Amino acid sequence: MTDMKAWSREVMADPRRVAVPIMTHPGIELCGYTVRQAVTDGRIHAEAICKLNEAFPAAACTVIMDLTVEAEAFGAEVVFAENEVPNIVGRLVSDRASVEALQIPSLEAGRVPEYLKANRLAAGRITDKPIFGGCIGPFSLAGRLFDMSEMMMALYTEPDTIRLLLDKCSEFIMEYLRAMKATGVNGVIIAEPAAGLVSNEDCSAFSSAYIKKIVEELQDDRFMVVLHNCGNTGHCTAAMAETNAAGLHFGNKIDMVAALKECPAEALVMGNLDPVGVFKMASAEKVREETLALLRNTAEWPNYVLSTGCDVPPEVPMENIRAFYEALNEYNRQ
Repeated sequence: MTDMKAWSREVMADPRRVAVPIMTHPGIELCGYTVRQAVTDGRIHAEAICKLNEAFPAAACTVIMDLTVEAEAFGAEVVFAENEVPNIVGRLVSDRASVEALQIPSLEAGRVPEYLKANRLAAGRITDKPIFGGCIGPFSLAGRLFDMSEMMMALYTEPDTIRLLLDKCSEFIMEYLRAMKATGVNGVIIAEPAAGLVSNEDCSAFSSAYIKKIVEELQDDRFMVVLHNCGNTGHCTAAMAETNAAGLHFGNKIDMVAALKECPAEALVMGNLDPVGVFKMASAEKVREETLALLRNTAEWPNYVLSTGCDVPPEVPMENIRAFYEALNEYNRQ
């Protein structure tokens, strides 16, 4: 069992940088499966995680960042394509009455059992490095159930309704993460991108306050919470830090140096190469240049961990992934 606090201290103490990209889709492709197969079958999902781990030397493994699993469990409609990430369509709740009637689902709902299976199988097979599960954050989940645009208005016109919805979302996420922790994974990346759409004050009140409760209950020596907010452009880093999550993960829209200056020195700070503009669309040489530039710009912060700005999408060229790791090795040799 990995001591995650010790792992974090080792990462900070070692002058060599490590990489923890949020990356699973290339593993699906290496196995010859489709995205749809991986997000609906925990065995295939775990196989993809393990295959990618064999191919590329990340310091930790991650599951797919699928922000539809929890909303589907509540009853939201999901659209699947063969080789694209799933999407939520429609609106599940729209007013106080529908939120009050909303039932908190069991862990047998939707694809939750398959995701727990993927975590359990991956944790059983990969024992030499941490594995991070994944889930959506309460604010982002609420937005998927209520409709994000409608919820942005309701924060001011019906705040009590949104707080009730957040309470229900948080209760389900807490149960889900208790079960995830029991699978043997070493932590979770909580994706809360919608919280970057509001002010620091509102991010604190409607997102961080709920994340902090999750951290207080679940984070310990063997389970690390990493909070991801790729919607944050720099305006709500303080609210993210309030959660006391042991890791903070940033998207490609933020200045990584500015983020590091605002984050606690004892937290691992991760990010933020553009997963689409750089990893998927750029040349291998451009990936190398961007990776080296990011490493050099963040050199003075021992708590920095090289990562992507979000989940790497399907169909990223393998030579670009190799260039990313080659740049990391080049930097460490220097």
